[in-house]
Amino acid sequence: VQLQASGGGLVHTGDSLRLSCTGSGRIFSSSVMGWFRQAPGKEREFVTLIRWGRGSTYYEDSVKGRFTISRSTAENTVYLQMDSLKPEDTGVYYCAKGSQYSTSPKDYASWGQETLVTVSS
Repeated sequence: VQLQASGGGLVHTGDSLRLSCTGSGRIFSSSVMGWFRQAPGKEREFVTLIRWGRGSTYYEDSVKGRFTISRSTAENTVYLQMDSLKPEDTGVYYCAKGSQYSTSPKDYASWGQETLVTVSS
């Protein structure tokens, strides 16, 4: 499955953005779709994930209550709605597909291209 991510941009503190990630092939119900981000000079970190079939979700603590992950099985697309953005949310965001309910990038085999999110103060 190839993943195509989009939706990044430059916003101000408190603004919202929605990222999208569309898969080119079939995404099985057992698959897990995740969003990760990487700030300059830092390692890639987990943001959130959703199990494709059940729709169960998990969030990194710093984004709970501000970010919402969702998916459209009909459109083969996973979304990341980001509200109340903060400067510390700035980074390159990636979507990824894996088979385990995991926060580790190592457990995700397919990755979309980066999309840059910049939040100015």
